[in-house]
Amino acid sequence: MKVAVVGAGYWGPNLIRVFSQSTGVAGVTVCDIDRARLDRMKKAHPGIDVVDDLDRMLADASIDAVVVALPAALHHAAAKKALLAGKHVLVEKPLASTSAEAEELCRLAEANGRVLMVGHTFLFNAAVKKVKDYIDGGTLGEVYYVYGQRLNLGIVRRDVDALWNLAPHDISILLHWLGDRAPEEVSYTGASYLQPGVDDVGFLSMRFPGGVMGHIHVSWLDPGKVRRMTVVGSAKMVVYDDVSTDARVQLFDKGIDRKRMDTSLGGFENYAEFQLLQRAGDLLIPRVDFPEPLKEEAAHFVACCREGKRPLADGANGLRVVRVLEGARRSREAGGAAVRI
Repeated sequence: MKVAVVGAGYWGPNLIRVFSQSTGVAGVTVCDIDRARLDRMKKAHPGIDVVDDLDRMLADASIDAVVVALPAALHHAAAKKALLAGKHVLVEKPLASTSAEAEELCRLAEANGRVLMVGHTFLFNAAVKKVKDYIDGGTLGEVYYVYGQRLNLGIVRRDVDALWNLAPHDISILLHWLGDRAPEEVSYTGASYLQPGVDDVGFLSMRFPGGVMGHIHVSWLDPGKVRRMTVVGSAKMVVYDDVSTDARVQLFDKGIDRKRMDTSLGGFENYAEFQLLQRAGDLLIPRVDFPEPLKEEAAHFVACCREGKRPLADGANGLRVVRVLEGARRSREAGGAAVRI
């Protein structure tokens, strides 16, 4: 199949590289209005085709799939055009700027029998998969809460705030770990220190059915790079650290156990019903083979297009993430109050 990448700016070159190397891809076309960018891409990848007009590219019947790597505000319009042109579509995160736009893209993909996938690259991260295995396998016991931090000094964006720029990664991971359940309500507090109306730092909280809590902290203003998520369960706890070179996943056999007191000790007016015992066991750092997640994502997209499969990060997955982000926006407008999703 032939693939076109729309947008050769910040993230586009990475997508151009991996699709140029993907098995099952016969050719790559790059579309961008900036001729200088196209010249750089052509020099780096002599085998690609380049075009500076989106409509002309979409009219090319030999192109089977389109990858949208434009600024977030342009995702919906470009993806809609591509789906209406009969192309399979991979959209970088977030899928769209509103849930209504995301829903429209899902409907168009379904109506046209096309694959719609979102660039939630971390779902193809081997360490994220390992944590998912621990959760699904019952290793952690009952999941109590999950929290994540995605912090750095820069890169500061103007088109989206820190929440919409950074949090889609962690929201997609969190929802994936919890079995693609959507939260019942969200609350969000953010602050704009550098640019009026563009949050540099944000704190997002989510409450899921069954009482599971989620929390995500994002920032462009922290002194060091942090990419860490922690899952606390009734039996064990796990930390996923994407910045670590040798301990991306750490499984802690520690927690607080509740031991029911013997009723022969008397009434519970005098004795607590449960004795709370702190437990601290071994730390396990499992070996995790780590292929490049972006290459895994590209290969998955190609396979889904060729075989008619539903992607792991499909349109519904992208829609759930956008609904959380949209809820956070409404919460901010309401002074940080919790809002229903």
